[in-house]
Amino acid sequence: MPTLILLRHGRSTANTGGVLAGWTPGVALDERGAAQAAALPARLRDVPLAVAVASPLQRCQETLAPLLAARPELPSHTDERIGECHYGDWSGRKLAELHDEPLMAVVQQHPSAAAFPGGESVRAMQARALDAVRDWNERIEREHGPDAVYLVCTHGDIIKALVADALGLHLDLFQRIAVDPCSVTAIRYTRLRPYLARLGDTGDLADLAPSGQPPTEREGDAAIGGGAGAP
Repeated sequence: MPTLILLRHGRSTANTGGVLAGWTPGVALDERGAAQAAALPARLRDVPLAVAVASPLQRCQETLAPLLAARPELPSHTDERIGECHYGDWSGRKLAELHDEPLMAVVQQHPSAAAFPGGESVRAMQARALDAVRDWNERIEREHGPDAVYLVCTHGDIIKALVADALGLHLDLFQRIAVDPCSVTAIRYTRLRPYLARLGDTGDLADLAPSGQPPTEREGDAAIGGGAGAP
């Protein structure tokens, strides 16, 4: 199945303001975030992308815009299922003031039991994101072949939840994962299991392109010794 590149949006005004943005409208990239987005076409220049999919939120749309401008032929789609967690009554509040909320300890230590007041549970967030990825995997493979690479521009908690699933981690461990703004996380899916190829990478991405060589291990098996990496 395809390789999924998960791109976290660039640094936003909410990130620098210490605000839990959620689905609050009007949250844009800040100056650094815009520069991070502008650097994406060069970072991804050696990776052939079949499709780009984005969260509907402004910060993700702005992050993807330079890449789409550089590749006008690249099909793009918006999928609400990869939008930020619905934080409900917590949306738009300062993280510093949320620190003493009793629910915050649950979010950090036992997130599978956490549900945001007036919003959704962390479990529901993970479930919808996984449904989206599985649907896109099937579509990309059907339309572009099993070696295709596609990009999803989304949010930190969504990426962490997808990585936890790929690694076989319980959702309660997903807070141990960190992804920086405009970092790339890549998951290669096979019939039997996914492989985490990148986590929070902010550097060169050339070796995510298909090698064109036949696989050296059985489908679903890990490469003994860790594999040879990029040719």
